[in-house]
Amino acid sequence: MRNSLKLSEKIAYACGDVASNFYWRVFDVFLFIFYTDVFGLSPAAVGTMMLVTRLIDAFSDPMMGALADRTKTKFGKFRPYLLWGILPIAAAGVLTFTVPDLGEDGKLVWAYATYIFMMLAYTFINVPYGALLGVITPNSQDRTSLTSFRFIGAFSGGSLVAYLTPELVAYLGNGNETQGWQYTMMIYGAVAALLFTITFLGTKERIAPPQNQQSSIMQDLKDLSQNKPWLILFSLALIVMMTISIRGSVGTFYFKYFANREDLIGQFSLVYMLSLACGAAITPLLTRFIDKRRLLMLLMSAVTLLSIAFYFVPRDNITLMFLLQGLIGLALGPKSPLVFSMYADTADFSQWRTGRRATAMIFSAAAFSQKLGGALAGAMIGWLLASLGYVANQVQSGASENGIVLLMTLIPAVFAALAVPVLYFYPLSERKVEDIQRELFEQQTQTS
Repeated sequence: MRNSLKLSEKIAYACGDVASNFYWRVFDVFLFIFYTDVFGLSPAAVGTMMLVTRLIDAFSDPMMGALADRTKTKFGKFRPYLLWGILPIAAAGVLTFTVPDLGEDGKLVWAYATYIFMMLAYTFINVPYGALLGVITPNSQDRTSLTSFRFIGAFSGGSLVAYLTPELVAYLGNGNETQGWQYTMMIYGAVAALLFTITFLGTKERIAPPQNQQSSIMQDLKDLSQNKPWLILFSLALIVMMTISIRGSVGTFYFKYFANREDLIGQFSLVYMLSLACGAAITPLLTRFIDKRRLLMLLMSAVTLLSIAFYFVPRDNITLMFLLQGLIGLALGPKSPLVFSMYADTADFSQWRTGRRATAMIFSAAAFSQKLGGALAGAMIGWLLASLGYVANQVQSGASENGIVLLMTLIPAVFAALAVPVLYFYPLSERKVEDIQRELFEQQTQTS
């Protein structure tokens, strides 16, 4: 039953998340402050827009999952989307970071339209990419290894984006920041196209649904609603995404307005992304000794304590800020490999319980949870800053500055703490997963 994957296939799969992070990490770190400080929107308008647009996009994820599950080509169900989605995501990236010569209302309409287009294009390519994980290998430990490679790629790509984006915008813009953003996204689009092509060429789909499987979209959704392990992971992803998205977006505000060191934003983001990559890299080693559920509980507890400690850092202690950010990244690094490996396990659980498999639906609905968490985080940031009197590119009032500090420290700590009791109820132990996969393998052997 074991399927040891070649290193080349793991690297090829990881290239897809490097490509994705030329977009996702830009959204996570720079988009909010781009809309307020470059595009010229109010923080309240940005918060509302992020909530509305991401909710629209989040509901598109299950539909994309249903479409991908029902796709049949000679290249598989999911791999073709890695080619079909290249042009839409490249075009959407450039348009989203284009500042039109319009009035305030016109700019807001443009922001809504292009950001919705951007997120739908991201869904079109990223949902099949995520689902591909569930059909490359049937083995849980191999999946953990594959997801570790994936998120090493994600965090490596994110590191490049976090560090290079401010430099590229300044260099390519040559004093024109709006032009700099356009040219930067053009470069990112070209690089992402190459990387998605490598993933398409270098991976193989090995797991197929049971022969003659017939199920409706409503049946897939019903199966999902009765999949207890998946429901718990759905709640977990939403909560953890609140933690990550709030800290990721507010870090730029924190260094610009609290630490008064805007020149360090790139380095601060780089340290965080590198520490996330290190955490992802050691995940397969950690899971050899600690159960996935227990490991996640320990890690989210550590994030809670470290985020609380961050609240007490003085504005002039840059070294301690970097140290705590690195430790938080190291603790959060294994989260993504662990959770996505567990999603693949819940796909096996659903097939074992129902006799039906809908891999893309599992992963797309997981993406729905993450995007919902990101939407709520964006709305919280915008509304809180607006209520406290945030003014772009000005010295902040005491209330606004304190709000930025809380969004960077204690508020994420609360969400990280909530993740721990949620994980307590996750029912799939390593032994249970092995038993399920053994039974599925035996069933496949008997019918083949």
